[in-house]
Amino acid sequence: MKLMTHDTLGRVLVRGFCLLLLCSSVYSQEPPLVTNLENVEWGPAGGGNGFPVGVRTARLGVDATSGGVSYYARFPTGSHFDLHWHTHDEYVAVLRGEVTLVLGDTSHLLVPGSYIVIPGKMNHSWDVPTGEDAIILVRRGGPADFNFVEQ
Repeated sequence: MKLMTHDTLGRVLVRGFCLLLLCSSVYSQEPPLVTNLENVEWGPAGGGNGFPVGVRTARLGVDATSGGVSYYARFPTGSHFDLHWHTHDEYVAVLRGEVTLVLGDTSHLLVPGSYIVIPGKMNHSWDVPTGEDAIILVRRGGPADFNFVEQ
C-alpha cells in the first residue's frame, strides 16, 4: 500500500475543494439547461467594425454572480475577427470547423474538440479558413467587452 505524502494529500484536498466550489457555484447560479447544437436558434447575422461579417450567436445563459455570458458563435468560412482583448477570462471549445487563433504572438490551429482559455487582457484574433463554418461554445468569466487593438 502506497501512502500519500503531505504535499500530495494537500493538492488532492485543494483540487477536491475547488471542484466542489465550482460545481456548487454552477448549480446554484443557473437553472438546468439541456440543448442540442442541431436545434439552436441562431440570431441574425452581424459583424463589421472588427467583428467577423456574418457572425451569428445564440445565447445560452448569464451567470448571476459574475455577469459572464455563455453562448454559441458561428463564424462563416473565410471570416476574420480583428485583434482584440477582453477584461475577463474567456473559455472556448471548438465544436465544428477549424479556427486559427492568434494568442499574443503565437498562432494555433484549432479543430473540433479543442479547448482554449484566453486570459483577460490578452490580445487575440481569429481566422476561419475556407472549408466549413466554425462553431464555438464560449463562456466568459465576467461581462463581455471587446477592446480592439489599433494596428
